[in-house]
Amino acid sequence: MAIQTNLLSTGSIHSYIRIVMAEELTIPEGVSKEEIYKALYPQILALVEGETDGIANIANIIAALKESFRWWWVGVYFVKSNELVLGPFQGPVACTRIAKGKGVCGTSWDRAQTIIVDDVDTFPGHIACSSASRSEIVLPIVKNNEVVAVLDVDSEYLAHFDGTDQLYLEKITDLIGKMNWL
Repeated sequence: MAIQTNLLSTGSIHSYIRIVMAEELTIPEGVSKEEIYKALYPQILALVEGETDGIANIANIIAALKESFRWWWVGVYFVKSNELVLGPFQGPVACTRIAKGKGVCGTSWDRAQTIIVDDVDTFPGHIACSSASRSEIVLPIVKNNEVVAVLDVDSEYLAHFDGTDQLYLEKITDLIGKMNWL
């Protein structure tokens, strides 16, 4: 409360909101997945506002997603030298490099489209970085009309991802694609 009083006395309520957002997320409980995304997105915007380091922003976005949804694994792979290279992530250790067109991540990159896999064991060429992963969604991150990275999210539950995840995660990948991190 002291922080709030001091900042409010300067007339900057916006600064107070940014400081609170940077320290913790406010995630509603007992609501739909869509309501969680709707509550989370403005908090993600607040997390990245004013921060110029893109990798730090991506790391915080990944942490916010992991904390909000408790997925098994969530992270970014960057396109480097014609392969995907592991970037910021939350979860168990992961595959470090993935070839274009290989696995769900490489296929999403190759096709430049979001891929939802209800059962990873049925995806041809799936790369099992973790045997606990059962379903997955991978979304391309586009900058200047080119896929420069992918957002990869894994769940330990079958058929965990759907059109709601795709809609809101595509908003987040659009945000990442607009950030200066290359």
